[in-house]
Amino acid sequence: MKVLFVCLGNICRSPTAEGVFRHQVRAAGLQDEIEVDSAGTGDWHVGKAPDSRTARAARQRGYALDDLRARQFEVADFQRFDLILAMDRSNLRDLQALRPATSRAELDLFLRRCGQAEQEVPDPYYGGADGFDQVLDLIECAGAALLADLRAQL
Repeated sequence: MKVLFVCLGNICRSPTAEGVFRHQVRAAGLQDEIEVDSAGTGDWHVGKAPDSRTARAARQRGYALDDLRARQFEVADFQRFDLILAMDRSNLRDLQALRPATSRAELDLFLRRCGQAEQEVPDPYYGGADGFDQVLDLIECAGAALLADLRAQL
């Protein structure tokens, strides 16, 4: 199973989701069955490390994002991944517009897929530190639900 998390620039929300979910997958001993990656719909930050506030908030909870680098989503990702999860509706619309008719990937909002009351992971980029903590709270909860769902499918 290959899972891709997608946000706008791939420096805040989607690398957080990648790092948290990768940690959850390893803790469950499923790293050989579930592959995790992230990307952004925009190209502004390609090759850059996650936002320093993102990395700091993640590190405070025991997640290492240091080895991650932003990349832009590619149409070929529709063939490479089984499940593509957007952080918000805007990114979901962008992905739907790029989606080829032959795509085999399941495409959805991350939080909706995981049964969260909130449908979108808010972008913390222009806010304060509490926004990064809120993103982590949402992603930790949704990641646990996603892992339980995927485990049942394996």
